[in-house]
Amino acid sequence: MSRLKNKVAIITGGGAGIGQATAVLFAEEGAKVVIGDVDETGGEATAAEIKAAGGEAIFVRADISQEADAQKLTDEALRVFGRLDILVNNAAAFVLKGLEASVEDWQRSLGVNVIGTALVSRFASEAMKTTGSGAIVNLGSMSSFIAQPHFVTYSATKAAIIQMTRNMAMDLAEFGIRVNAVCPGTIITQASEKHCAQAGITMDEFKATEGAKHLLNRPGYPREVAQPILFLASDEASFITGTYLMVDGGYTAQ
Repeated sequence: MSRLKNKVAIITGGGAGIGQATAVLFAEEGAKVVIGDVDETGGEATAAEIKAAGGEAIFVRADISQEADAQKLTDEALRVFGRLDILVNNAAAFVLKGLEASVEDWQRSLGVNVIGTALVSRFASEAMKTTGSGAIVNLGSMSSFIAQPHFVTYSATKAAIIQMTRNMAMDLAEFGIRVNAVCPGTIITQASEKHCAQAGITMDEFKATEGAKHLLNRPGYPREVAQPILFLASDEASFITGTYLMVDGGYTAQ
């Protein structure tokens, strides 16, 4: 299938985890992919994987909390591929703290997750307006809706993403641009491995503990989030905007 044939997509945080899986899947479906990340090694590796499989991709090093970097993603998409059709706002800072969080913690969390998302969306949507169509998929979280211990800094930004999605959908509808969000549950990524190391537990222990909180009795994997992102980004979702899709194994249904 080529559900994204001739489409050009920017994916932030494309060097690992959900972003990496989404970039690879989009390329498989015919998209030309711009991978944005602060991690040059991961970003270049994702681009290389896509090109080795016969796809088209470029890596752009970008810290989306910085306005110039946020703009650079769209500028490079237009320079190399000539247009922009899809934006996946996946990049996030995982600052997991409660009220003890410092000003610097809050600035990092808000800078990437909220301000960075807004900046990239601003520049990308301006490019999409010239073609009269486009799709933006934001990455929320089950943390957008539920309380978790010592998650204030993260959850506040993910809750903001849901309201930003609704507002952006309203503002961009007249230009033919759809905006939706995907909200994952616990997904096994490189961040999970770091968490296990910090918590002094094995990955099997983590999977068992976290998996039991989901109705499907297991955590998810990046490709399982990439598929719903693909749906919302594709023309199959042409009458869907301003909403969110839970991809949480039933966690929030309880």
